[in-house]
Amino acid sequence: MKANKTFRALAGAGLCATGLWLALAVPFQSHTFRIDAGGCRLVTDIVEPTTQPVGEKPQGYVVLLHGLSANKRIMSYLTAGFAAGGLRVFVPDLPGHGRTAGPFSYERSEQCSENLVRELIARGLLDPERTLLAGHSLGGAIALRVASNVPVAGVIAISPAPMRPVRGVLPEMLPFHGFGTLPSHSLVMSASGDPEAIRAGARDMASIAGDGTSQYVVIPHSTHVSILFDAAAMSSAENWALRVLRLDTEWHLPSRRGLLGFLLGFAGILLLAGPFLRETLQRKNQQTPISETSTGARKSRVFLEYGIVGLGIVGVLSYADPLRVLHLFEGDYLASFLFILGVVLLVLHWNSLRNLLGPRASRGQLARSLPFTLLAGAFTAFLLHFLVTAWIDLTISEAWLTAARWARFAPLLIALLPYHAAEELLLGPATPGTQGQGWRRLLTALLLRLVAWAALVLGVFFLHSGEVLLVLLAPSFVIFCILQTWGMKVVREVTASPAAAALFGAILLAGFCLVVFPTT
Repeated sequence: MKANKTFRALAGAGLCATGLWLALAVPFQSHTFRIDAGGCRLVTDIVEPTTQPVGEKPQGYVVLLHGLSANKRIMSYLTAGFAAGGLRVFVPDLPGHGRTAGPFSYERSEQCSENLVRELIARGLLDPERTLLAGHSLGGAIALRVASNVPVAGVIAISPAPMRPVRGVLPEMLPFHGFGTLPSHSLVMSASGDPEAIRAGARDMASIAGDGTSQYVVIPHSTHVSILFDAAAMSSAENWALRVLRLDTEWHLPSRRGLLGFLLGFAGILLLAGPFLRETLQRKNQQTPISETSTGARKSRVFLEYGIVGLGIVGVLSYADPLRVLHLFEGDYLASFLFILGVVLLVLHWNSLRNLLGPRASRGQLARSLPFTLLAGAFTAFLLHFLVTAWIDLTISEAWLTAARWARFAPLLIALLPYHAAEELLLGPATPGTQGQGWRRLLTALLLRLVAWAALVLGVFFLHSGEVLLVLLAPSFVIFCILQTWGMKVVREVTASPAAAALFGAILLAGFCLVVFPTT
């Protein structure tokens, strides 16, 4: 057992070290400025061409816009590709994203992007006749709209958000309405993994461009997010830039070692997380998990309650959102949903609340004092949050929380606590007699969340709540929930405390929400 722990620790540390070495080898140097553009103070990276001597005038320019719930850091692969082709690249954080303060709205993001382009032209930092506007998802739609108002050489729209009525896409899911003609020299790309309705909208938009200078392509074997790191997508963008800007440059695809470094380091953190939780939370003389005497609720009843209560809450939220004061774009809706769901479930299982302040071991005594257990659970949650977000911020995407986001942490945490407390009470102890029971508990937790998420999705498509971001972020939430519920299971196994496990999970979810939801 000791040899296994040692090997795991060495493997995790080795993966982190290798990942760090790969991630730090950034193929370009950037300078970050806060550019005041028509009242929009956008934090912007300016990346100089990597194939030209310092001080020499670039062959062209690119303004690169990220998508909804993203940031300029995640565009680094595309940034490196354009910079390698002799182009100066401007990559801003849109309002309410990354390091740029809010408020966020679709309209303000478009206006601020247009203001930025006009400001850069006015300052002589880019030549519109040698400039491409490029963007992904929401950023792709904004690039097309800005290019309709500010004449530039061309546009590269990567999986752009729909801007016209599309069959299968509700009107309230469109970020913009009333888009006119596609600008000249526009390349519209779709990921093969995008929904058919989204691809059809992009294809139809490109087909009616009219002047014959635009093109539509589908990038095979790609998803809405992976297209940002896809070699075929980068190659298409490079060829389009060569064609539109009439460049005489031999371009090479940028390295994806930064992405590999992120994945290796993240795998190393996961290897170290389990032993870290157990070593931190258990007592020195604790050899086996503490056995709880409490039991969970009947699962068939719980699933029914989740479904009925969840649908009822979605109906209530269609009239009022009590936590709108959090000012998180659609994150306040999720927080309200989970808060009400948690409170209702706790009321329905009022008799089980005495188990929350346990835990009671088989001998009828507390394993540790409750305050100490809660502090230990909170400490491990914050440390894991800092470690993971620091790694993500260093390698692939801006995940480090700003002061404005930290100001929302405490009320968001309070709103999320009832749901996690109810979940832990209903699931019951996490001290399995066999390994299979532990996995069944984990699967049950994930299925309960799936039922709650299904209620939110039904609210989008049938009650027209318009909370489309909750659907778009579903893949990210799936990955997060798997890791979070696994961590909560470990905390519950070691401490036998549903309160500590609930606090641990609520802290992680609050931190995650503050990373992915824009501020308004």
